[in-house]
Amino acid sequence: MVFASMLFVFFFLTANLISQIVLKTPRAKNIAMLVFSMIFYSWGGPRYLFLLLAMVAICWLGALQVQKREDGKERKLALILTIALCLVILGIFKYTGFFLSTFQGIFGVPEHIPNIVLPIGISFYTFQLISYVVDVYRKEVPAQEKYWVLLLYASLFHQCIAGPIVRYQDINQDIIRRRATPAEISRGVSRFTVGLAKKAILANGCAAVADTFFEVGAAELAAVPALGILLAAFAFTLQIYLDFSAYSDMAIGMGLMCGFHYKENFNYPYLSTSVGEFWRRWHISLGSFFRDYVYIPLGGNRCAVPRQVLNLFVVWFLTGLWHGASWNFVLWGLYFGLLIGLERFVLKDKLDRVPLPLRGVGVFILVLFSWILFKFTDFELLGIAVKGLFGLNGNGFTGAAVGLAFKNNMFFLLFSTIACFPIGKMVRNILGNLSKRNTVFFWVNAVWEAAHPVILLLLSAMALAGDSYNPFLYFQF
Repeated sequence: MVFASMLFVFFFLTANLISQIVLKTPRAKNIAMLVFSMIFYSWGGPRYLFLLLAMVAICWLGALQVQKREDGKERKLALILTIALCLVILGIFKYTGFFLSTFQGIFGVPEHIPNIVLPIGISFYTFQLISYVVDVYRKEVPAQEKYWVLLLYASLFHQCIAGPIVRYQDINQDIIRRRATPAEISRGVSRFTVGLAKKAILANGCAAVADTFFEVGAAELAAVPALGILLAAFAFTLQIYLDFSAYSDMAIGMGLMCGFHYKENFNYPYLSTSVGEFWRRWHISLGSFFRDYVYIPLGGNRCAVPRQVLNLFVVWFLTGLWHGASWNFVLWGLYFGLLIGLERFVLKDKLDRVPLPLRGVGVFILVLFSWILFKFTDFELLGIAVKGLFGLNGNGFTGAAVGLAFKNNMFFLLFSTIACFPIGKMVRNILGNLSKRNTVFFWVNAVWEAAHPVILLLLSAMALAGDSYNPFLYFQF
């Protein structure tokens, strides 16, 4: 079950919200939320629910042991063993096939590689549980004594399978005592419907444009003109932001409707004027996880330059590998690590002399190219796409199919591009400020605030009902 589906929006979510309204005590609300989360997670494969239950049990017991031990070495040993067990389980389910296929490609063995299905959302809830145990070790939060409460934290259906990565310390008070105010419920409904529209209408539409040229065989891809590759890469650049940020919008919105306060996960990253800024705006929860639990413990910026370079390599290798069990994701991560290293150690202050608009365009081009690396797990297709972008496949510059695709989707892509920038937010803020000083604008703003969630919900429902194409990018996580 995915958020952008009629079943989820009109039945599952509706029933969950009714339960949160009817039930009065935090304990009753939490039990109901846990039941809904268990149903949601097990919808596509009940057997992997037991894996989630086991990993939560490991971290629950591990954190209690970390808190119980007074000796520093014993505390650290309990921490290491708990994290190691989590990473081993994650490695078995996510990376066994990847490493064995790589080994097979080099040495010719093993003959058969087991087909292990990736449990959906395992990367998200594994990182959440690891952050919880580390925070207990650092004495930033007390260990949760009730197993089912920790299970609720790890399995909250709002963000369990698609993020953001939520830290226990950020929502433990919401779990204990929460109250959704009318203002927060209103904000939550608005945020959810905006996210739903971004996914159902915009992201899915951009995916259809990108896949017209990208989801083809090697021979067909080699024949795509350079402008066709560029158009598909641009559409995928829009798709991946609109898709990822939409799920975060929906998670934050559903949280507000129930009294949970999840932090922002995307902050208009295509506004960035440096690659470092891009990653401070893109998937913020993931970037902060690697910063706080990997980069800083390795020494961060406190080390000599050679060690900082090594730390960056480790972080960006792991960032790429986290996104998927394929070498193209590792290449994608190292690509960003190289760019950030160049900015930090080579270019330094030189970038400050470049006008901001030019820096913004340059960063956008670098990011657009990165999404080609991200898109193709098959290195043959990746090589063809990269060469095709520069016309090195004998594919020509443009063609009739490219022109037709551009004309048919020109205004849609323009609107999708606008949605990637805070233009709507700016207009809304201006209207809100004007409404405080003018009666006409007050009523215009009031009508819009009441009507736009309904309008977006209806448009999204029509898009979902009329189109079976609804890709879910999080299956690789």
